[in-house]
Amino acid sequence: MSQFISVFDMLKIGVGPSSSHTLGPWRAAQLWVKKLNFNIITDTITHIHVDLYGSLSLTGKGHATDLAVLLGLSGTDPEFIPIESITTTILTIKESGILKLNSIKDVPFNENTVVYNKDFLPFHANGMTFIAYNNNEIVSKETYYSIGGGFIVQENDNLEDDIEISKKNFPFPINKAIQLEKYCELENKLISEIVFLNELELKSADEIDFELRRIWDTMLECMYIGCHTEGILPGGLNVKRRAHTLHQKLIKDASYTDKESWLTAIRNTEVKFREILKWVSCFALSVNEVNANLGRVVTAPTNGSAGVIPAVLMYYLVIENHEANFNDIKKFLLVAGEIGSIFKKNATISAAMGGCQAEIGVSSAMAAAALTELLGGTPAQSLVAAEIAMEHHLGLTCDPIGGLVQVPCIERNAMGAIKAINAAELALDTDPKEAKVPLDKVIDTMWETAKDMNRNYKETSEGGLAVTVGLADC
Repeated sequence: MSQFISVFDMLKIGVGPSSSHTLGPWRAAQLWVKKLNFNIITDTITHIHVDLYGSLSLTGKGHATDLAVLLGLSGTDPEFIPIESITTTILTIKESGILKLNSIKDVPFNENTVVYNKDFLPFHANGMTFIAYNNNEIVSKETYYSIGGGFIVQENDNLEDDIEISKKNFPFPINKAIQLEKYCELENKLISEIVFLNELELKSADEIDFELRRIWDTMLECMYIGCHTEGILPGGLNVKRRAHTLHQKLIKDASYTDKESWLTAIRNTEVKFREILKWVSCFALSVNEVNANLGRVVTAPTNGSAGVIPAVLMYYLVIENHEANFNDIKKFLLVAGEIGSIFKKNATISAAMGGCQAEIGVSSAMAAAALTELLGGTPAQSLVAAEIAMEHHLGLTCDPIGGLVQVPCIERNAMGAIKAINAAELALDTDPKEAKVPLDKVIDTMWETAKDMNRNYKETSEGGLAVTVGLADC
């Protein structure tokens, strides 16, 4: 895929529980209604219909795909909608039987408005079709695909319309990891510096900093909420939130009033050796418990893997470097985003296409590379760290029980974060010239593994834990 993928494409702010099954369909529905002419909506459309296909159908209920579609059709934006209004909006639609299309016109809604079809469309496992009618006449019919990480494409889209990577528009066109490494060598720059120069072609330095601060603030807010919220997660699995209890044991009697003072309090807390892993796990669990409750998170690169990168970044801030500041956070996010984009260009970040190796595996690789740079590693060592992290996630299946992004998804984020830290430490003690497996090769291997993987293990809830430990067992 020869196109430019920005860090801000890889790190999106949205609503859980799934980037491909919630955020993607939400964005697709939002895009469809925005494309409809105002006069067509007001004067012509009498009712609408939505078909969900493949993985969107098989795990759509557990991933709140139907709710996301309704919110998108209503014209709301997942990045900015007040979280507390989501439940109210959905209840109003279902109880009244009326959906205000793009916040303009009331159209009828019932249980047949959104239909689940187990058939798979040819292009991607996550397909959906939106149809608008004037009585029995079709006014608009469009098919979209949610291809992972909140990315959507429309059927028959010319993907070459995206910004192509070339010297004409970017100083350092990057498609493969080896290209990134060579630029770093030739320019004597860190990965974060190369990525920043590319991003400057799309945004000013101030805009980049503003957006990265917003991403970090969302991550921190998410961890803060997760560490201070008790209860049972929705969906029927009766999964108890664990971050709150774990956090209470770790924070002890520290005093704070908000998320910023909370971060300071943690950095000032004496952490025993055995508590380091517990803190990392706590950060990861907190994010994905918020995600499972339709909370606001940052896709990194997906919602299902949203806890890995914030957990590893927090590890650096509270364990490795108490003097770290926004510049360190900026470097981390720039490196992580670029590594994720290389995986997306050459493989997939969609569990429906590649299993959980494409989500937790990629996020672990992103975090490992970013942490390595902050710990003083060379660009080549950062790429080694990403390779190590992915190598030991190869073949990881996606088998969510009940189609919910809870078991085993939440714990997998903690494991992915721990592996990322371990991969960074191994890479720092590695001579890149002696590394046997280049990052590009492990990415190719991940993609070949994805293509060989049985469809039951690609976010369908038709294999693995989803079958041996079904919803009824919980």
